[in-house]
Amino acid sequence: MTTATTGTGDEAPLFGTESQFHAFFDDPRWALALIRATVLEAAHPQIGAALVDNSTFVAHPWRRLRNTFLSMRRMFDADPEVREREAARLNRLHTRMNGSDSRGRAYDAMDRATRAWVIATLFESAVTMCRLSGQPLDQDTMERMYAEYRAFLAALDGDADELPEDLHDFWRYFDRVVENELENTEAARVILYRLFDHLPAPALLDGAPTLWAAGRAVAGPLLGAITVASLPEPYRRRAGLPEMPGAPTLMQGAYFAAGLARFLPAGWINAESIIDVLSLPPGSDDPRARTVTALRARMKRASALLRLLAPLGGDADPAPGPAASEATGEGRRSAEDFFRRVLDQTGDGYLDWPDLAAMARELSTRLDLDEPEETRLYDAFAAWWRELQAALDTDGDGRISPDEYAASVPSLAGPALIRVAEVLFDATDKDGSGTIDADEYRTLFRTAFHRDLTATDGAYGRSAFVGDFLSFMSGRRTSTPYDPLLADA
Repeated sequence: MTTATTGTGDEAPLFGTESQFHAFFDDPRWALALIRATVLEAAHPQIGAALVDNSTFVAHPWRRLRNTFLSMRRMFDADPEVREREAARLNRLHTRMNGSDSRGRAYDAMDRATRAWVIATLFESAVTMCRLSGQPLDQDTMERMYAEYRAFLAALDGDADELPEDLHDFWRYFDRVVENELENTEAARVILYRLFDHLPAPALLDGAPTLWAAGRAVAGPLLGAITVASLPEPYRRRAGLPEMPGAPTLMQGAYFAAGLARFLPAGWINAESIIDVLSLPPGSDDPRARTVTALRARMKRASALLRLLAPLGGDADPAPGPAASEATGEGRRSAEDFFRRVLDQTGDGYLDWPDLAAMARELSTRLDLDEPEETRLYDAFAAWWRELQAALDTDGDGRISPDEYAASVPSLAGPALIRVAEVLFDATDKDGSGTIDADEYRTLFRTAFHRDLTATDGAYGRSAFVGDFLSFMSGRRTSTPYDPLLADA
Protein backbone atom coordinates (compact mmCIF):
# COMPACT_ATOMS: atom_id res chain seq x y z
CA MET A 1 0.00 0.00 0.00
CA THR A 2 2.72 2.49 0.95
CA THR A 3 4.79 1.70 -2.12
CA ALA A 4 1.77 1.96 -4.37
CA THR A 5 0.76 5.38 -3.13
CA THR A 6 4.06 7.16 -2.63
CA GLY A 7 6.52 5.77 -5.16
CA THR A 8 10.00 4.49 -4.39
CA GLY A 9 13.53 4.78 -5.73
CA ASP A 10 13.74 6.69 -9.00
CA GLU A 11 10.01 6.37 -9.56
CA ALA A 12 8.15 9.69 -9.51
CA PRO A 13 5.82 10.01 -6.51
CA LEU A 14 2.09 9.49 -7.04
CA PHE A 15 1.26 12.49 -4.84
CA GLY A 16 2.65 15.99 -4.40
CA THR A 17 4.15 18.52 -6.79
CA GLU A 18 5.85 15.91 -9.01
CA SER A 19 2.66 13.98 -9.74
CA GLN A 20 0.89 14.02 -13.11
CA PHE A 21 -2.22 15.34 -11.37
CA HIS A 22 -0.34 18.37 -10.09
CA ALA A 23 0.90 19.13 -13.61
CA PHE A 24 -2.72 19.70 -14.68
CA PHE A 25 -3.93 21.40 -11.51
CA ASP A 26 -3.84 24.98 -12.83
CA ASP A 27 -4.72 23.99 -16.39
CA PRO A 28 -7.72 25.99 -17.72
CA ARG A 29 -8.92 22.87 -19.56
CA TRP A 30 -9.81 21.42 -16.17
CA ALA A 31 -12.79 23.81 -15.99
CA LEU A 32 -14.33 22.10 -19.03
CA ALA A 33 -13.21 18.61 -18.03
CA LEU A 34 -14.59 18.94 -14.51
CA ILE A 35 -18.05 19.89 -15.82
CA ARG A 36 -17.93 16.88 -18.14
CA ALA A 37 -16.87 14.57 -15.31
CA THR A 38 -19.64 15.92 -13.09
CA VAL A 39 -22.27 15.10 -15.73
CA LEU A 40 -20.90 11.56 -16.08
CA GLU A 41 -21.03 11.18 -12.29
CA ALA A 42 -24.57 12.58 -12.11
CA ALA A 43 -25.68 10.17 -14.86
CA HIS A 44 -24.95 7.24 -12.55
CA PRO A 45 -28.27 6.44 -10.80
CA GLN A 46 -26.81 6.21 -7.29
CA ILE A 47 -24.70 9.35 -7.58
CA GLY A 48 -27.50 11.27 -9.30
CA ALA A 49 -29.94 10.44 -6.51
CA ALA A 50 -27.44 11.44 -3.83
CA LEU A 51 -26.78 14.75 -5.61
CA VAL A 52 -30.48 15.59 -5.94
CA ASP A 53 -31.18 14.80 -2.28
CA ASN A 54 -28.08 16.18 -0.61
CA SER A 55 -25.96 18.42 -2.79
CA THR A 56 -25.83 22.22 -2.80
CA PHE A 57 -24.56 22.40 -6.38
CA VAL A 58 -27.77 24.08 -7.65
CA ALA A 59 -28.10 26.85 -5.07
CA HIS A 60 -24.39 27.20 -4.22
CA PRO A 61 -22.35 25.99 -7.21
CA TRP A 62 -19.36 28.26 -6.56
CA ARG A 63 -19.07 27.05 -3.00
CA ARG A 64 -19.31 23.46 -4.22
CA LEU A 65 -16.58 24.14 -6.80
CA ARG A 66 -14.31 25.65 -4.17
CA ASN A 67 -14.80 22.75 -1.76
CA THR A 68 -14.22 20.15 -4.50
CA PHE A 69 -11.07 21.95 -5.60
CA LEU A 70 -9.64 22.16 -2.09
CA SER A 71 -10.54 18.54 -1.35
CA MET A 72 -8.75 17.24 -4.45
CA ARG A 73 -5.70 19.32 -3.61
CA ARG A 74 -5.60 17.79 -0.14
CA MET A 75 -6.10 14.28 -1.50
CA PHE A 76 -3.04 14.70 -3.74
CA ASP A 77 -0.93 16.47 -1.11
CA ALA A 78 2.60 15.20 -0.59
CA ASP A 79 2.01 14.88 3.17
CA PRO A 80 0.31 11.54 3.98
CA GLU A 81 -1.25 13.02 7.14
CA VAL A 82 -3.06 15.65 5.06
CA ARG A 83 -4.35 12.94 2.72
CA GLU A 84 -5.47 10.71 5.56
CA ARG A 85 -7.30 13.52 7.34
CA GLU A 86 -9.12 14.55 4.16
CA ALA A 87 -10.00 10.94 3.32
CA ALA A 88 -11.46 10.49 6.81
CA ARG A 89 -13.48 13.70 6.41
CA LEU A 90 -14.84 12.61 3.03
CA ASN A 91 -15.77 9.20 4.40
CA ARG A 92 -17.64 10.75 7.32
CA LEU A 93 -19.46 13.04 4.91
CA HIS A 94 -20.44 10.20 2.58
CA THR A 95 -21.53 7.94 5.42
CA ARG A 96 -24.38 10.37 6.11
CA MET A 97 -25.66 10.23 2.51
CA ASN A 98 -28.04 7.39 1.80
CA GLY A 99 -31.67 6.95 0.87
CA SER A 100 -33.71 6.03 -2.18
CA ASP A 101 -34.39 7.68 -5.53
CA SER A 102 -37.74 8.56 -7.12
CA ARG A 103 -38.07 4.96 -8.37
CA GLY A 104 -37.48 3.47 -4.93
CA ARG A 105 -33.94 2.29 -5.66
CA ALA A 106 -31.57 2.54 -2.71
CA TYR A 107 -28.43 4.63 -2.90
CA ASP A 108 -25.45 4.83 -0.57
CA ALA A 109 -22.60 7.29 -1.03
CA MET A 110 -20.24 4.77 0.58
CA ASP A 111 -20.92 2.12 -2.08
CA ARG A 112 -17.47 1.10 -3.30
CA ALA A 113 -18.39 0.59 -6.95
CA THR A 114 -20.08 4.00 -7.04
CA ARG A 115 -17.07 5.74 -5.50
CA ALA A 116 -14.83 4.03 -8.05
CA TRP A 117 -16.96 5.51 -10.84
CA VAL A 118 -16.36 9.04 -9.48
CA ILE A 119 -12.59 8.49 -9.69
CA ALA A 120 -12.97 6.90 -13.13
CA THR A 121 -14.79 9.94 -14.54
CA LEU A 122 -12.08 12.29 -13.27
CA PHE A 123 -9.30 10.24 -14.86
CA GLU A 124 -11.13 9.65 -18.14
CA SER A 125 -12.09 13.33 -18.44
CA ALA A 126 -8.46 14.37 -17.87
CA VAL A 127 -7.36 12.06 -20.69
CA THR A 128 -10.20 13.30 -22.92
CA MET A 129 -9.41 16.98 -22.34
CA CYS A 130 -5.85 16.41 -23.53
CA ARG A 131 -7.04 14.55 -26.62
CA LEU A 132 -9.68 17.14 -27.53
CA SER A 133 -7.17 19.99 -27.19
CA GLY A 134 -4.77 18.34 -29.64
CA GLN A 135 -2.28 17.27 -26.94
CA PRO A 136 -3.00 13.56 -26.37
CA LEU A 137 -1.12 11.88 -23.55
CA ASP A 138 1.52 9.31 -24.38
CA GLN A 139 1.06 5.82 -22.99
CA ASP A 140 3.62 6.16 -20.18
CA THR A 141 2.07 9.42 -18.92
CA MET A 142 -1.41 7.92 -19.09
CA GLU A 143 -0.29 4.85 -17.15
CA ARG A 144 1.34 7.03 -14.54
CA MET A 145 -1.73 9.21 -14.11
CA TYR A 146 -4.00 6.16 -13.87
CA ALA A 147 -1.82 4.83 -11.04
CA GLU A 148 -2.29 8.15 -9.24
CA TYR A 149 -6.07 7.98 -9.48
CA ARG A 150 -6.11 4.37 -8.28
CA ALA A 151 -3.99 5.53 -5.33
CA PHE A 152 -6.61 8.25 -4.73
CA LEU A 153 -9.31 5.55 -4.53
CA ALA A 154 -7.12 3.42 -2.27
CA ALA A 155 -6.73 6.36 0.10
CA LEU A 156 -10.53 6.49 0.41
CA ASP A 157 -11.46 2.80 0.40
CA GLY A 158 -8.32 1.13 1.69
CA ASP A 159 -7.68 -0.46 -1.70
CA ALA A 160 -8.34 0.24 -5.38
CA ASP A 161 -9.84 -3.14 -6.25
CA GLU A 162 -13.01 -1.61 -7.73
CA LEU A 163 -10.96 -0.15 -10.59
CA PRO A 164 -9.09 -2.52 -12.95
CA GLU A 165 -5.38 -2.69 -12.28
CA ASP A 166 -4.48 -2.61 -15.95
CA LEU A 167 -5.20 0.53 -18.00
CA HIS A 168 -6.33 -1.51 -21.00
CA ASP A 169 -8.92 -3.20 -18.80
CA PHE A 170 -10.00 0.19 -17.48
CA TRP A 171 -11.24 1.31 -20.89
CA ARG A 172 -13.37 -1.82 -21.18
CA TYR A 173 -14.74 -1.14 -17.67
CA PHE A 174 -15.49 2.49 -18.56
CA ASP A 175 -17.29 1.59 -21.79
CA ARG A 176 -19.36 -1.06 -19.99
CA VAL A 177 -20.60 1.38 -17.34
CA VAL A 178 -21.43 4.00 -19.97
CA GLU A 179 -23.32 1.47 -22.09
CA ASN A 180 -25.19 -0.36 -19.34
CA GLU A 181 -25.50 1.74 -16.19
CA LEU A 182 -25.68 5.45 -16.96
CA GLU A 183 -29.12 7.06 -17.27
CA ASN A 184 -30.68 10.39 -18.13
CA THR A 185 -31.00 11.20 -14.43
CA GLU A 186 -32.63 14.26 -12.94
CA ALA A 187 -29.25 15.44 -11.65
CA ALA A 188 -27.69 15.22 -15.12
CA ARG A 189 -30.60 17.15 -16.62
CA VAL A 190 -30.31 19.86 -13.96
CA ILE A 191 -26.63 20.36 -14.76
CA LEU A 192 -27.13 20.44 -18.52
CA TYR A 193 -30.41 22.35 -18.81
CA ARG A 194 -30.87 24.35 -15.61
CA LEU A 195 -27.57 25.09 -13.93
CA PHE A 196 -25.95 26.92 -16.83
CA ASP A 197 -29.07 28.99 -17.55
CA HIS A 198 -29.63 30.00 -13.91
CA LEU A 199 -26.08 29.97 -12.55
CA PRO A 200 -25.93 32.49 -9.67
CA ALA A 201 -23.19 35.07 -9.72
CA PRO A 202 -20.05 34.45 -7.65
CA ALA A 203 -19.49 36.85 -4.77
CA LEU A 204 -17.21 39.01 -6.93
CA LEU A 205 -20.02 39.73 -9.42
CA ASP A 206 -22.95 39.65 -7.01
CA GLY A 207 -23.32 43.42 -7.16
CA ALA A 208 -23.68 43.51 -10.96
CA PRO A 209 -26.56 41.17 -11.84
CA THR A 210 -27.23 42.78 -15.22
CA LEU A 211 -23.66 42.28 -16.34
CA TRP A 212 -23.70 38.73 -15.01
CA ALA A 213 -27.03 37.93 -16.69
CA ALA A 214 -25.74 39.23 -20.04
CA GLY A 215 -22.58 37.12 -19.84
CA ARG A 216 -24.49 34.08 -18.64
CA ALA A 217 -26.99 34.39 -21.50
CA VAL A 218 -24.10 33.90 -23.93
CA ALA A 219 -21.79 31.57 -22.01
CA GLY A 220 -24.47 29.28 -20.55
CA PRO A 221 -25.73 27.77 -23.83
CA LEU A 222 -22.17 27.52 -25.13
CA LEU A 223 -21.00 25.58 -22.06
CA GLY A 224 -24.02 23.31 -22.34
CA ALA A 225 -23.36 22.59 -26.01
CA ILE A 226 -19.63 22.00 -25.40
CA THR A 227 -20.35 19.62 -22.53
CA VAL A 228 -22.96 17.59 -24.40
CA ALA A 229 -20.72 17.28 -27.46
CA SER A 230 -17.85 16.00 -25.31
CA LEU A 231 -19.84 13.20 -23.66
CA PRO A 232 -19.42 9.59 -24.86
CA GLU A 233 -21.60 8.96 -27.90
CA PRO A 234 -23.33 5.86 -26.42
CA TYR A 235 -24.52 7.93 -23.46
CA ARG A 236 -25.70 10.81 -25.63
CA ARG A 237 -27.70 8.34 -27.70
CA ARG A 238 -29.26 6.51 -24.74
CA ALA A 239 -30.06 9.75 -22.90
CA GLY A 240 -31.57 11.34 -26.00
CA LEU A 241 -29.33 14.40 -25.76
CA PRO A 242 -29.75 16.74 -28.74
CA GLU A 243 -26.89 17.11 -31.20
CA MET A 244 -26.51 20.78 -32.08
CA PRO A 245 -25.09 21.60 -35.52
CA GLY A 246 -21.51 22.75 -35.18
CA ALA A 247 -21.23 21.69 -31.54
CA PRO A 248 -18.30 19.24 -32.09
CA THR A 249 -16.32 22.00 -33.81
CA LEU A 250 -17.19 24.45 -31.03
CA MET A 251 -16.14 21.88 -28.43
CA GLN A 252 -12.77 21.19 -30.04
CA GLY A 253 -12.18 24.91 -30.48
CA ALA A 254 -12.90 25.56 -26.79
CA TYR A 255 -10.54 22.82 -25.61
CA PHE A 256 -7.86 23.88 -28.08
CA ALA A 257 -8.10 27.53 -26.98
CA ALA A 258 -7.89 26.53 -23.30
CA GLY A 259 -4.89 24.35 -24.13
CA LEU A 260 -2.98 27.35 -25.48
CA ALA A 261 -2.43 28.39 -21.86
CA ARG A 262 0.62 26.11 -21.91
CA PHE A 263 2.47 28.95 -23.68
CA LEU A 264 1.90 31.33 -20.78
CA PRO A 265 4.73 31.85 -18.26
CA ALA A 266 4.64 29.49 -15.29
CA GLY A 267 2.50 30.77 -12.44
CA TRP A 268 0.37 33.12 -14.51
CA ILE A 269 -2.69 30.97 -13.92
CA ASN A 270 -3.32 29.85 -10.35
CA ALA A 271 -6.65 28.08 -9.90
CA GLU A 272 -6.70 28.45 -6.13
CA SER A 273 -6.18 32.23 -6.30
CA ILE A 274 -8.87 32.61 -8.97
CA ILE A 275 -11.42 30.67 -6.92
CA ASP A 276 -10.52 32.59 -3.76
CA VAL A 277 -10.92 35.96 -5.46
CA LEU A 278 -14.28 34.96 -6.97
CA SER A 279 -15.41 33.89 -3.49
CA LEU A 280 -14.40 37.06 -1.64
CA PRO A 281 -17.55 38.68 -0.21
CA PRO A 282 -18.08 42.43 0.18
CA GLY A 283 -16.43 43.64 3.38
CA SER A 284 -13.84 40.86 3.47
CA ASP A 285 -10.64 41.68 5.33
CA ASP A 286 -8.60 39.57 2.91
CA PRO A 287 -5.54 41.54 1.68
CA ARG A 288 -6.86 41.29 -1.88
CA ALA A 289 -10.18 42.90 -0.92
CA ARG A 290 -9.09 46.40 -1.97
CA THR A 291 -8.40 45.23 -5.51
CA VAL A 292 -11.64 43.26 -5.57
CA THR A 293 -13.59 46.29 -4.32
CA ALA A 294 -12.19 48.37 -7.16
CA LEU A 295 -13.10 45.64 -9.66
CA ARG A 296 -16.63 45.44 -8.28
CA ALA A 297 -17.05 49.21 -8.65
CA ARG A 298 -15.99 49.05 -12.29
CA MET A 299 -18.28 46.09 -12.91
CA LYS A 300 -21.23 47.92 -11.38
CA ARG A 301 -20.62 50.87 -13.70
CA ALA A 302 -20.39 48.52 -16.67
CA SER A 303 -23.58 46.80 -15.53
CA ALA A 304 -25.42 50.12 -15.24
CA LEU A 305 -24.28 51.15 -18.72
CA LEU A 306 -25.34 47.79 -20.14
CA ARG A 307 -28.74 48.12 -18.50
CA LEU A 308 -29.26 51.50 -20.16
CA LEU A 309 -28.29 50.14 -23.56
CA ALA A 310 -30.15 46.83 -23.37
CA PRO A 311 -32.51 46.40 -20.40
CA LEU A 312 -32.86 42.79 -19.28
CA GLY A 313 -36.10 43.06 -17.30
CA GLY A 314 -36.09 41.02 -14.12
CA ASP A 315 -32.32 40.82 -13.90
CA ALA A 316 -31.89 44.56 -13.38
CA ASP A 317 -29.59 45.69 -10.64
CA PRO A 318 -31.38 45.88 -7.31
CA ALA A 319 -32.50 49.24 -6.07
CA PRO A 320 -34.98 48.71 -3.25
CA GLY A 321 -37.39 51.56 -2.68
CA PRO A 322 -38.65 52.97 0.61
CA ALA A 323 -41.29 50.29 0.99
CA ALA A 324 -38.72 47.55 0.78
CA SER A 325 -36.43 49.34 3.22
CA GLU A 326 -39.22 49.71 5.75
CA ALA A 327 -40.21 46.07 5.37
CA THR A 328 -36.74 44.65 5.78
CA GLY A 329 -34.92 47.23 7.89
CA GLU A 330 -31.27 48.16 7.85
CA GLY A 331 -29.04 45.14 7.30
CA ARG A 332 -31.94 42.69 7.17
CA ARG A 333 -33.22 40.28 4.55
CA SER A 334 -36.81 39.70 3.63
CA ALA A 335 -38.23 36.37 4.77
CA GLU A 336 -38.36 35.21 1.13
CA ASP A 337 -34.71 36.06 0.51
CA PHE A 338 -33.62 34.48 3.79
CA PHE A 339 -35.47 31.27 2.93
CA ARG A 340 -33.95 31.12 -0.57
CA ARG A 341 -30.37 32.16 0.19
CA VAL A 342 -29.83 30.68 3.65
CA LEU A 343 -32.35 28.00 4.57
CA ASP A 344 -32.84 26.25 1.20
CA GLN A 345 -29.26 25.08 0.79
CA THR A 346 -30.07 22.40 -1.82
CA GLY A 347 -32.15 24.73 -3.98
CA ASP A 348 -35.19 22.45 -4.29
CA GLY A 349 -37.61 25.11 -2.99
CA TYR A 350 -38.17 23.48 0.43
CA LEU A 351 -36.48 23.29 3.81
CA ASP A 352 -35.78 19.79 5.09
CA TRP A 353 -33.02 17.83 6.78
CA PRO A 354 -30.57 17.79 3.80
CA ASP A 355 -30.54 21.60 3.91
CA LEU A 356 -29.48 21.67 7.55
CA ALA A 357 -27.05 18.81 6.96
CA ALA A 358 -25.50 20.93 4.20
CA MET A 359 -25.04 23.77 6.71
CA ALA A 360 -23.35 21.40 9.16
CA ARG A 361 -21.17 20.02 6.37
CA GLU A 362 -20.05 23.47 5.22
CA LEU A 363 -19.27 24.66 8.75
CA SER A 364 -17.40 21.43 9.54
CA THR A 365 -15.35 21.78 6.36
CA ARG A 366 -14.44 25.44 6.83
CA LEU A 367 -13.60 24.98 10.50
CA ASP A 368 -11.74 21.70 9.80
CA LEU A 369 -13.44 19.96 12.72
CA ASP A 370 -12.28 16.65 14.12
CA GLU A 371 -14.72 13.75 14.22
CA PRO A 372 -16.06 14.33 17.79
CA GLU A 373 -16.69 18.03 17.14
CA GLU A 374 -18.22 17.30 13.76
CA THR A 375 -20.57 14.71 15.29
CA ARG A 376 -21.66 17.19 17.98
CA LEU A 377 -22.40 19.78 15.30
CA TYR A 378 -24.47 17.36 13.19
CA ASP A 379 -26.38 16.22 16.28
CA ALA A 380 -27.15 19.86 17.16
CA PHE A 381 -28.42 20.58 13.66
CA ALA A 382 -30.51 17.39 13.75
CA ALA A 383 -32.13 18.57 16.99
CA TRP A 384 -32.78 21.97 15.40
CA TRP A 385 -34.46 20.29 12.43
CA ARG A 386 -36.78 18.40 14.76
CA GLU A 387 -37.74 21.69 16.42
CA LEU A 388 -38.40 23.37 13.07
CA GLN A 389 -40.39 20.45 11.74
CA ALA A 390 -42.59 20.33 14.81
CA ALA A 391 -43.28 24.07 14.68
CA LEU A 392 -43.56 24.77 10.95
CA ASP A 393 -44.49 21.61 9.02
CA THR A 394 -48.23 22.26 9.18
CA ASP A 395 -49.22 19.83 6.40
CA GLY A 396 -47.08 16.98 7.76
CA ASP A 397 -45.25 16.24 4.50
CA GLY A 398 -41.85 16.12 6.19
CA ARG A 399 -40.58 19.41 4.77
CA ILE A 400 -41.22 23.13 5.15
CA SER A 401 -42.42 25.19 2.21
CA PRO A 402 -41.74 28.92 1.76
CA ASP A 403 -45.42 29.58 2.48
CA GLU A 404 -45.31 27.58 5.73
CA TYR A 405 -42.21 29.46 6.76
CA ALA A 406 -43.59 32.90 5.86
CA ALA A 407 -47.01 32.27 7.42
CA SER A 408 -45.51 31.28 10.76
CA VAL A 409 -43.03 34.15 10.94
CA PRO A 410 -41.09 32.00 13.39
CA SER A 411 -38.42 32.82 15.85
CA LEU A 412 -35.82 30.23 14.91
CA ALA A 413 -33.67 30.77 17.99
CA GLY A 414 -34.83 27.79 20.02
CA PRO A 415 -32.74 25.68 22.41
CA ALA A 416 -31.36 23.50 19.61
CA LEU A 417 -30.05 26.47 17.61
CA ILE A 418 -28.39 27.80 20.75
CA ARG A 419 -26.74 24.39 21.03
CA VAL A 420 -25.48 24.71 17.44
CA ALA A 421 -23.90 28.07 18.29
CA GLU A 422 -22.31 26.67 21.44
CA VAL A 423 -20.76 23.77 19.51
CA LEU A 424 -19.26 26.28 17.08
CA PHE A 425 -17.94 28.36 19.96
CA ASP A 426 -16.32 25.33 21.58
CA ALA A 427 -14.65 24.47 18.25
CA THR A 428 -13.27 28.01 18.14
CA ASP A 429 -12.13 28.15 21.76
CA LYS A 430 -9.22 25.76 21.24
CA ASP A 431 -7.69 26.26 24.68
CA GLY A 432 -11.01 25.89 26.55
CA SER A 433 -10.65 29.27 28.25
CA GLY A 434 -14.27 30.25 27.73
CA THR A 435 -13.30 33.14 25.44
CA ILE A 436 -11.86 33.52 21.96
CA ASP A 437 -8.56 35.33 22.30
CA ALA A 438 -6.85 37.39 19.59
CA ASP A 439 -4.84 34.46 18.22
CA GLU A 440 -7.89 32.18 18.02
CA TYR A 441 -9.84 35.01 16.47
CA ARG A 442 -7.31 35.57 13.70
CA THR A 443 -6.72 31.87 13.08
CA LEU A 444 -10.37 30.95 12.82
CA PHE A 445 -12.46 33.86 11.65
CA ARG A 446 -10.06 35.40 9.19
CA THR A 447 -9.12 32.01 7.78
CA ALA A 448 -12.53 30.35 7.71
CA PHE A 449 -14.84 33.33 7.27
CA HIS A 450 -12.56 35.85 5.47
CA ARG A 451 -14.08 38.67 7.51
CA ASP A 452 -14.06 40.23 10.99
CA LEU A 453 -16.87 39.64 13.46
CA THR A 454 -16.19 42.83 15.40
CA ALA A 455 -13.41 45.37 15.48
CA THR A 456 -11.98 44.30 18.81
CA ASP A 457 -8.53 43.61 20.14
CA GLY A 458 -9.78 41.82 23.23
CA ALA A 459 -11.43 38.51 23.96
CA TYR A 460 -14.68 37.46 22.36
CA GLY A 461 -17.03 35.86 24.89
CA ARG A 462 -19.41 32.94 24.53
CA SER A 463 -22.54 35.02 24.92
CA ALA A 464 -21.46 37.53 22.25
CA PHE A 465 -20.56 34.69 19.86
CA VAL A 466 -23.86 32.89 20.42
CA GLY A 467 -25.78 36.15 20.11
CA ASP A 468 -24.19 36.99 16.75
CA PHE A 469 -24.92 33.53 15.35
CA LEU A 470 -28.53 33.57 16.56
CA SER A 471 -29.09 37.07 15.17
CA PHE A 472 -28.04 35.82 11.77
CA MET A 473 -30.07 32.60 11.82
CA SER A 474 -33.21 34.03 13.41
CA GLY A 475 -33.04 37.78 12.77
CA ARG A 476 -32.02 37.42 9.11
CA ARG A 477 -29.22 39.94 9.47
CA THR A 478 -26.87 40.49 6.56
CA SER A 479 -23.24 41.57 6.60
CA THR A 480 -22.18 38.98 9.14
CA PRO A 481 -19.32 36.48 8.89
CA TYR A 482 -21.83 33.72 8.24
CA ASP A 483 -22.92 35.06 4.84
CA PRO A 484 -19.87 33.64 3.04
CA LEU A 485 -20.65 30.20 4.47
CA LEU A 486 -24.41 29.94 4.34
CA ALA A 487 -25.77 32.63 2.00
CA ASP A 488 -23.28 33.21 -0.81
CA ALA A 489 -23.46 31.06 -3.95
